[in-house]
Amino acid sequence: MDFDRLHSYLNSKPGAEVDFPFDPVTLVFKVCGKMFALITLDEQPLRMNLKCAPDKAIALRDCFAAVLPGYHMNKRHWNTILLDGSLPDDLLRSMIDDSYALVVAGLPKVMRERLKG
Repeated sequence: MDFDRLHSYLNSKPGAEVDFPFDPVTLVFKVCGKMFALITLDEQPLRMNLKCAPDKAIALRDCFAAVLPGYHMNKRHWNTILLDGSLPDDLLRSMIDDSYALVVAGLPKVMRERLKG
C-alpha cells in the first residue's frame, strides 16, 4: 500500500485526527485524543506502529517478518509494521481496523456514541 492510500485509509476512520506531537517525522493518528497509529516518515521502508491484542500481536510477529514488537511502545500491545510491500493490503487494513477498534473500545461510552454519529 502506498503512502497516499495508507494516509487516506487511516484518516477515513470516524473521528480521526492527524498530528505531529513528538517530532516533525512521526505522523500520529488519534481518535478522541488517543493514538491508534504512528508512521515514521524518515525511514525507508516506512514503519507504522499499530495497537494490537497481545495474543494476536505475537501470532502476527510469528507469521510475518515485517511485523515486529512495537518500537518505543509497550511491546505487549503494539506492533511495528515495516511497510516494505511484503504484507497484503487487506491485512494492513485489517490491522489498522483492529488498532482503531481497540482504542475506541477503551474510550468512555459517551465518546464512543459520538463517533457512531
